[in-house]
Amino acid sequence: MKLHSSSTQQYQTVTGYFDGGVEINAAPYDYSLTVMPETPPSPWPVASFEDLTEAQFEAIGELAPDVVILGTGERQRFVHPRLTASLAARRIGVECMDNQAACRTYNILMGEGRKVVLALIIKAPAA
Repeated sequence: MKLHSSSTQQYQTVTGYFDGGVEINAAPYDYSLTVMPETPPSPWPVASFEDLTEAQFEAIGELAPDVVILGTGERQRFVHPRLTASLAARRIGVECMDNQAACRTYNILMGEGRKVVLALIIKAPAA
């Protein structure tokens, strides 16, 4: 699905999503990544929801966002609170949703000027 362009083009904006990937500023990505408004997308070493660790959330916490939008894949899943305890201790909220909802929510929050991190789990296609 393509998303409409807006006045946020100088930022890292989700411009579309598709089965097995996402577009950030019209560039396709087919692997898990983190995105912040003013920072280019970075690979995120998460192959699947089951692979999430406390260390991965601690690394996101170092970015000092206001909120983390976690895209859990094709369906919404919720992480165990022990995985996000380091974020909670810093008063950083975590919202879990499917990837499409996460992309839309990130764009809205980013457009409002919020310091948000989008963390998407994108599973590699089966070989």
